[in-house]
Amino acid sequence: MTSTFTQAPERHVEAPLTLTDQPPRTLGLWAQTAMWASFGITLFGPLTGALVALSVGSLSGGLLACAIGTVIGAALLGGAAAIGAKLGTPSMVCLRGLLGRRVSILPTVLNIGQDVGWAAMEIIVITGAAVTILGDAWRWPFIIGAGALTTIMAIRPLGSVTILRRIMLWLVLAGSVYLFIMVLRQPAHPIPQDSVIGLWPAVDLAAAQVVSFAPLAADYSRHSKTTRNAFTGASFGYGIAIFAYYCLGVFAVGHLTGDLSGTHLLAALMALPAGAIALALLLFDELDDAFADVYSATVSVHNIAPRVDRRIIAVVMGICSTALASVLSFDQYESFLYLIGSAFVPLFAVAVVDFFLVSHGHWNTSPDARFRWAPAVAWAIGFLSYQLIYPGTVPGWSDMWSSVQALFGVHPPAWLGSTVGSMVIAGAAAWILGAIAARLPGRAAG
Repeated sequence: MTSTFTQAPERHVEAPLTLTDQPPRTLGLWAQTAMWASFGITLFGPLTGALVALSVGSLSGGLLACAIGTVIGAALLGGAAAIGAKLGTPSMVCLRGLLGRRVSILPTVLNIGQDVGWAAMEIIVITGAAVTILGDAWRWPFIIGAGALTTIMAIRPLGSVTILRRIMLWLVLAGSVYLFIMVLRQPAHPIPQDSVIGLWPAVDLAAAQVVSFAPLAADYSRHSKTTRNAFTGASFGYGIAIFAYYCLGVFAVGHLTGDLSGTHLLAALMALPAGAIALALLLFDELDDAFADVYSATVSVHNIAPRVDRRIIAVVMGICSTALASVLSFDQYESFLYLIGSAFVPLFAVAVVDFFLVSHGHWNTSPDARFRWAPAVAWAIGFLSYQLIYPGTVPGWSDMWSSVQALFGVHPPAWLGSTVGSMVIAGAAAWILGAIAARLPGRAAG
């Protein structure tokens, strides 16, 4: 691998300001495990868990689907983190080794868009729950306050990670334990059967939540002391935390009553005795996911403009996220974000397979990194398979892919999910095409 970095001074304890500075290797196993666990403690967890339980139709089936999906997603997330620890570069810069410098700009732009969008969604969720607890008059103070805190955390990312593991994680764990106890104290009842679609589509839902963090993994793991710590911290830290929160959603469906779909579940949790207090702690922790998105968008810009001070970029990204949160509703933008995310599921399946099985850890991430056709084609195959399995709900786009399905007579089986399906197809394509490329005469080094 051709290096693009110069050695930073020993006293450097924060993330580098530009791409040309060496990232400090300060994060050990516990620091990363705690950080990823904090990212995994999110209100999107019980929302997904409830959807999984309703999709399977039983408590045991919901827990099983969550467990399988978490393991699949955590393996890919850990692999993405290990790549970042090995190369020492942000996620989008890592992709230079997979796609070449120029083509890596495409996922970079998509990632900036999805990170800003998801940060806005986090601010919307925080604000919406706060308004439910405190009233409409608090909407603007929470939008501005959440946006400002998110931006400050992104300006000092390694310092924020320290706060997460020393303070916020323990406060949130206390609130989480309380919510679990209160939910399980409610009388159990059968789970409704009107939304049942089967075990494997539910597995796909659980895996998708975990895999969604893969594009962010190397942005943090580049600061890991070892590759093993990066893999373990990301896969176990995030996996255990998100699985616990999936379980909270599954148990809520089996113990609480009323409409538990979407954000209605949050209202049901707040209705528990002192539930608003516990949920307020979780809302405070939700800031770390917004911070993760803003910081990832910030360092992604370095793949395009490597010498711009990341503090300036962080302020711009934070303002954009806050502005979006002030004008959009959750439902308006969610489907579009999932469409962008569908590009990254197969991309990081290709990246992990190529890095560890095809290139054996040797990627060129310098500005002169050349285009590699094999992983690019594998990514395209994975993306096409994702759309053909599940075209999504974005008007126009989903209609087009539904027409393609009809034109070619594509009828995916009901048990096949788009996340796991596209991961398997893209990973297999990367392995096969990589082996073919390796045997071609005069091939360029990866």
